[in-house]
Amino acid sequence: MNPNIDPQPVCSPITSSAIFMVATLAPGNDAARTVRKWCGDIAALTRSVGKRVPDGNLTCVCGFGSTAWDGLFGNPRPAALHPFQAVGVAGRMAVATPGDVLLHIRADRMDLCFELAAQIMVALGDAVTVVDEVQGFRNFDMRSIIGFVDGTENPTGRKAVGFTIVGDEDPAFSGGSYVLVQKYLHNMTAWNALSTEAQERVIGRTKLSDIELADEVKPSNSHSALTTLTEDGEEVKILRDNMPFGRPGAGEFGTYFIGYARSPQPLERMLANMFVGLPAGNYDRLLDFSTAVTGSLFFVPSADLLEELAEREP
Repeated sequence: MNPNIDPQPVCSPITSSAIFMVATLAPGNDAARTVRKWCGDIAALTRSVGKRVPDGNLTCVCGFGSTAWDGLFGNPRPAALHPFQAVGVAGRMAVATPGDVLLHIRADRMDLCFELAAQIMVALGDAVTVVDEVQGFRNFDMRSIIGFVDGTENPTGRKAVGFTIVGDEDPAFSGGSYVLVQKYLHNMTAWNALSTEAQERVIGRTKLSDIELADEVKPSNSHSALTTLTEDGEEVKILRDNMPFGRPGAGEFGTYFIGYARSPQPLERMLANMFVGLPAGNYDRLLDFSTAVTGSLFFVPSADLLEELAEREP
């Protein structure tokens, strides 16, 4: 990555609260102009809200879908950006759902996330329609709703940057990142009916101590086995910032998956392994208890490019 280019806060530490918003772009030139102007204003807006609680660690990452990029900014476009394609088999699908703009708002206080989201919606007005909004929370010691620690194998420091931030392979978009989001709903009644040992075989890790099961014990269709990728003998990682969400009164218990990577390829390989199987039919057993109800792919321009996009027209 060009050291003179600042990425958006993709690699910021995981916080205790988050709001995920996916929106579609309204038709017409006025809506496009509003969104482009907002690209130049969002950093200042985030600073203004965050200044009210300096130690609140408020950040906002903005991404754009393939169709929206063409309509808003035209060429050049990120080399690997494309519409997300559904993957899987009947009854077990990583579905593709509409999404032109992604907002990933993080802070250690939900009031900061909420205030920034509200101010962003004022700025965007009727230029966009929010099609999915999720408020996520930290669950004890970084555990998902199903009780296992999430994100243990995330890369950190320079390795996180290396796995998530575009470099010389696409010079015009150096400092950017690709991000895939999915909302999963869990059948907690069926999941909780399993013994702890059975749950551990589904995940591939111990539940209490969060230790990966030994290879000779870990099933090949465990979540851990199918989401571990290697290339030329080296492990390829993504950066997850997943958050639990839910409405207990409505019986809704979920995980919002958000994965950042330098290219969509490792994200899509993981989904193919999970939903189709490796080999085909040896699918992720976690999907017997979890259903993906949304799925979209976005490109996150660098912070510098985001401001420049305010002046670009297709």
